[in-house]
Amino acid sequence: MKVTKDITIEELTEELTASVKYLMTEGIRCIVCGEPIWGTLEEAAKEKGFTDEDVERFVSELQELADNNNGNDDSDNTPKIDVKKL
Repeated sequence: MKVTKDITIEELTEELTASVKYLMTEGIRCIVCGEPIWGTLEEAAKEKGFTDEDVERFVSELQELADNNNGNDDSDNTPKIDVKKL
């Protein structure tokens, strides 16, 4: 999977389940607060006050996560969220 700043949150969380925990750790917590997040990774980050440099770091770290363990490592108890139901 290719992670870019233009990836939708829906695609990111479906394809890279470990991204939910990563984004929560970084302060993009609305993924689990009950309010759906639509739009791109960049838009979600900017809504939370992150800079362009932060967005690029998120892209890089999420890509590394995807490359290293396919992003679907269930051993860390990453919450599973069906964003279509939000």
